[in-house]
Amino acid sequence: MDLDLLRSFIAIAEEGSFTRAADRVGRTQSAVSLQMQRLEGVLGQIVIIRGKGGNVELNQQGFYLLGNARELLALNDQVMRAMRAAPVHGTIRFGVATELSEQHLPRILDRFAQVSPAVEVNVELATSCLLAVKLKKDLVLLREGLEPRQWPAEEVWQSSTRWITSETHGQHLRDPLPLSTSPPGCQWLPDNRECPWRGMAFKALEHAGRRYRVVSTSATTQGQTAAVQAGLAVMSALADERLPPGLRLVRSDEGLPELPDWKYLMLMARDPRQPLTDIMATQVRDVFQDLP
Repeated sequence: MDLDLLRSFIAIAEEGSFTRAADRVGRTQSAVSLQMQRLEGVLGQIVIIRGKGGNVELNQQGFYLLGNARELLALNDQVMRAMRAAPVHGTIRFGVATELSEQHLPRILDRFAQVSPAVEVNVELATSCLLAVKLKKDLVLLREGLEPRQWPAEEVWQSSTRWITSETHGQHLRDPLPLSTSPPGCQWLPDNRECPWRGMAFKALEHAGRRYRVVSTSATTQGQTAAVQAGLAVMSALADERLPPGLRLVRSDEGLPELPDWKYLMLMARDPRQPLTDIMATQVRDVFQDLP
């Protein structure tokens, strides 16, 4: 059971309102509503009855859950107090996909430092395919499709993907469409397989019957972005990435096909350093669950 979901559930039960519960737990009302949808999905049961005027009540299953949820949180708080009273020491090795580093990594590290101030964090930023072969790290965050086969993985985030073009050049209007993308084969993948990110863009264009040609390749996002800044090509990227000056998202009415969402996974090493890895994993989940 996700304790954050239970904490929000208890707040709703005691406040009798999503709005007041959201203020109490420090989240938006929409975020708390999504949490309750996830909770009821996990349970396979409706536990909250939503009435008119924003008031909520618990049904029979909800009252049963409430008592147990309070006991679970009490036990959790007891463990956390004991852990904080005896600070954990050591070093944790944390691998993160480069594109997650600017917006999400600082928040993860900040939360981890608050609960484990005596722990040193060894961070490595790299492409997902490189991180996939470095699972000697205690914890890794990478793109779906690059994880080793049969390796336990937990989805932590799903982001929309958009086309990126220059603000001053019209390369997204050209036919064939000029692309900046990753190289044909990835040296880190088995049998030098094609990068899933590159294949995603090709499949979307081919399905839409849109002609294209690759004009620039780079193994890094920065290298691909440089070609777009120069007005040579367009590229695909996460929609919520901070774009460098001179770049913009291609609008949905500008003729390029829709791209699929991209998932990010959290993987642990075979023998992770504990309890450090579990503590870091909790901070990762909390950061991504807080996203709208």
